[in-house]
Amino acid sequence: MDEKKASPLRESFQKAVLTSKARQLLVYEKEALSKRIEILDVGIDNLAIDEFLNALSRGVVFTPNVDHLMRLREDREFVEAYDAADFRVCDSQILMYASKFLGTPIKAKISGSDLFPLFCEHHRDNPNIKIFLLGGAEGVPQTAQRRINERVGRHIVVASHSPSYGFEQDEAECQRILDMIRSSSANVLIVGVGAPKQEKWIAKYHKQLPNIDIFMGVGAAIDFEAGHKSRAPKWVSEIGLEWLYRLLLEPRRLWKRYLLQDLPFLGLLLKQKLKLMSNGWGWFSPRHQASKSN
Repeated sequence: MDEKKASPLRESFQKAVLTSKARQLLVYEKEALSKRIEILDVGIDNLAIDEFLNALSRGVVFTPNVDHLMRLREDREFVEAYDAADFRVCDSQILMYASKFLGTPIKAKISGSDLFPLFCEHHRDNPNIKIFLLGGAEGVPQTAQRRINERVGRHIVVASHSPSYGFEQDEAECQRILDMIRSSSANVLIVGVGAPKQEKWIAKYHKQLPNIDIFMGVGAAIDFEAGHKSRAPKWVSEIGLEWLYRLLLEPRRLWKRYLLQDLPFLGLLLKQKLKLMSNGWGWFSPRHQASKSN
């Protein structure tokens, strides 16, 4: 075939292939988005634990809870950080109840404190997973590293570091931390310095860490793994009262968060429910009101 005639055919074929791939990506994105449950305008991935662990090969993982959702209504920088998240998994039994109330139940509660040990267990025999721990007071991440490695039976945690208080405001210290992470053999970064600090730090610096495939913000999980802080009993967590347990342990630090900042959540949730009803179903729907007037 003449090369000049073949060239347009080749171009048409390449264009068709690219179009097909673009459509496949679009379908994939739509499927992924369809698994997200909206609570107060925040999309939360509707995934079972095994489903999530099997899907997680790379990306940024955040664990939204009531406090996150309330902060996201006021903190623009936190909103921008959340935009960097590839996965947002439910960290709160209260959000589980909220999703049921809204008629779109979330499959599983996957808090950072549960996710981290489950992730380590899931990759017990996977030598390609190597973890760097960032967070906790002096000595805490090193204790967590030792205890996790003993439990898993291999050196899954390869390095750990306790940053100074306010480290996120010191660019020189942040760069030293980045150098430590880059020079390690880790490809998973676990950050446990509390929200919204950990999410903002990950969003700001994750592109400077090409050796890291998975980033997780896990709150107090490093402290729990080290035995530095105690977790609520399982039954307390399962009925949605872990916040009360933590409040009783650390009232001076947490009273404002739980008793003032997060209190409007219930009213906002009810407002979302009424809006859903008015948009097409239930007693408050326009259709129902129209039928009443007739």
